[in-house]
Amino acid sequence: MPQLDTSTWLMMIMSMFLALFIIFQLKISKHNFHFNPELTLTKTQKQNTPWETKWTKIYLPLLLPQ
Repeated sequence: MPQLDTSTWLMMIMSMFLALFIIFQLKISKHNFHFNPELTLTKTQKQNTPWETKWTKIYLPLLLPQ
């Protein structure tokens, strides 16, 4: 039974990492990144919900004198 030759594995793994690094660098270099993004102020609209105008019993203990 022949033995498995592992002498070239290190070179294959190192060349694979180098190739992946180069591929990722090329993919990342094609993206346009904004250097100084400006904040855009958005106005939030106040929505009236039904429970904001109704009186509920949970407010009653706060109004009672201690």
